[in-house]
Amino acid sequence: MADRDLVVGLAHATQHSDPGYESEKRLSESMVADSLGNYVDSVHEGLEFPTAVEMLTLRRVSDAIPWNAYLIGVVEMAERFSYYGSSVVFTNYIQQPLPPFSRTGAGGALGQSGALGAGQQMSTGLTTFYQFWAYICPIAGAYIADTYWGRYKTICWSVVIAMLGHVIMIISSIPGIIGGHASLGVFILSMIVTSTGTGGFKSNVSPLVAEQYRITKCYIATTSSGERVIVDPAMTTTRIYMYFYLFINIGALVGPIGMVYAEKYVGFWLAYTLPTIVFCISPLVLWYGRSRYRRSPPQGSVLPAALRIWRYAQRGRWSWNPYKTIRNLTSDDFWESAKPSKQVGEKPRWMTFDDQWVDEVRRGFKACGVFVWFPLYWLCYNQLNNNLISQAATMTTNGIPNDVLVNLDPLALIIFIPICDLVIYPALARAGIQFTALKKIAWGFGTAAAAMIWAAVVQYYIYKTSPCGHYAGTCVVSPLNIWIQSGSYVLIAFSEIFASITGLEYAFTKAPTNMRSLVMSVFLFTSAASAAIGEAFVSLSLDPLLVWNYAISAILAGVGGLLFWIAVRKLDKEEDKLNNLANGRFVENSS
Repeated sequence: MADRDLVVGLAHATQHSDPGYESEKRLSESMVADSLGNYVDSVHEGLEFPTAVEMLTLRRVSDAIPWNAYLIGVVEMAERFSYYGSSVVFTNYIQQPLPPFSRTGAGGALGQSGALGAGQQMSTGLTTFYQFWAYICPIAGAYIADTYWGRYKTICWSVVIAMLGHVIMIISSIPGIIGGHASLGVFILSMIVTSTGTGGFKSNVSPLVAEQYRITKCYIATTSSGERVIVDPAMTTTRIYMYFYLFINIGALVGPIGMVYAEKYVGFWLAYTLPTIVFCISPLVLWYGRSRYRRSPPQGSVLPAALRIWRYAQRGRWSWNPYKTIRNLTSDDFWESAKPSKQVGEKPRWMTFDDQWVDEVRRGFKACGVFVWFPLYWLCYNQLNNNLISQAATMTTNGIPNDVLVNLDPLALIIFIPICDLVIYPALARAGIQFTALKKIAWGFGTAAAAMIWAAVVQYYIYKTSPCGHYAGTCVVSPLNIWIQSGSYVLIAFSEIFASITGLEYAFTKAPTNMRSLVMSVFLFTSAASAAIGEAFVSLSLDPLLVWNYAISAILAGVGGLLFWIAVRKLDKEEDKLNNLANGRFVENSS
């Protein structure tokens, strides 16, 4: 804990003396030029920056997390409570029929809760669509935030839309409607509306939480023991997102545990109403912190300029020879020709930015290249929300709801996130091991693949021990105990620490400052892409093909993780350089 006792007296005090709220004018005025002429936040004034030798030799530590970030964490926790608390019962609601003599869908202690009786394929298809839509909408939410409204306003309106979707969901499950044709239509409408609001929320709340920490450059500090260390903003961002993810999983744990019992013993209307009530915390905390959050103003239409730079840099690099074209497009000097300082004569009128902003755009494109691999990872993660719940229903539960074991994932995250932050990551740093973001992501792929191997083995033995053999979902359950599934959930939790949390961090730290929501939405979109790919695997989501379902997911994640590391190992060596780029300047072209 010595790292937390930094005798910083420096920017730390400056940062926390700020009341937190930055109007758009004040935010602009807080930018000053450093000794190299680069514009940086005024919070960096008076800091001692490390030399090149110190960057290689001094131990690195993270800074403290601003209190504003914890407020935003509470907003996210309530939203995730509502999202996971309601969606955890989707599989039973869609797949299982309404129990005999039940008007609420509750199955009771020994019965199976259900409502629509549409089967496992319909269940997997709809829950996969729900994820797809929730993670494709962030692109629209990000564009609105970066271009017109800013993150805070976009988040507020997204909460309103999601709240409306939750109300519609409650209507679909009330006695008299539940189980009928109207119930299915209203329920699908609620899924669309809720996931639309969720999408606008997700792409903006993740950048907003990290923006509460203002320092962007490494600086020297001294610990209470007298050791000179480097306070690394990248490590601080990692720490912010780890505890942000902790808040996410507190909501993701408490919500589903309560709702599966509400579904089982009272009915689906209660399982949808309680998350809606908890969701009301989000707008209250947003309003309470409205004058405390540090906000970045929208800066107009930045995306067209970024794409124009990319197109401009391609000039003269295409060839009829595919090998030559690939070599030209991936060369180290690809972006140089698009820098204003490299233009011969008068630069084009649309170049209303400096060379540093081109470097930031390059970094953002590199991050998006990293995210291309993530759909293979999400294929494994998405099994938690449908097929693993269905697998549990074919095992001996001893009265435990079949959809309660999924909560081992957030429980494991709540336990292991602090252990990674306080023990594992510092130990690696002291040992001189740089566990960089890209290395973490590669390990995340590996642990996700291991989780699917576990699930495939469990499914094999379910078929082997079930009275109905390879059609275990159609008759008496297997004698295997439901807790055998635990390994899959714990391994998936570790994969999230390595891959999912690091993905959020990578999207924030590598994006241009005025495109953070947009780059974050690209990362979130990979989950939508995975959901779309997952639709192709729906045909494997039934007996007797479930072993293949898990095995193929494991192979894709394992091989994908290996190819991912081969593709990014060169980029991994640029980590410090990319994290310490000078801040660029962009002015929207009004012509």
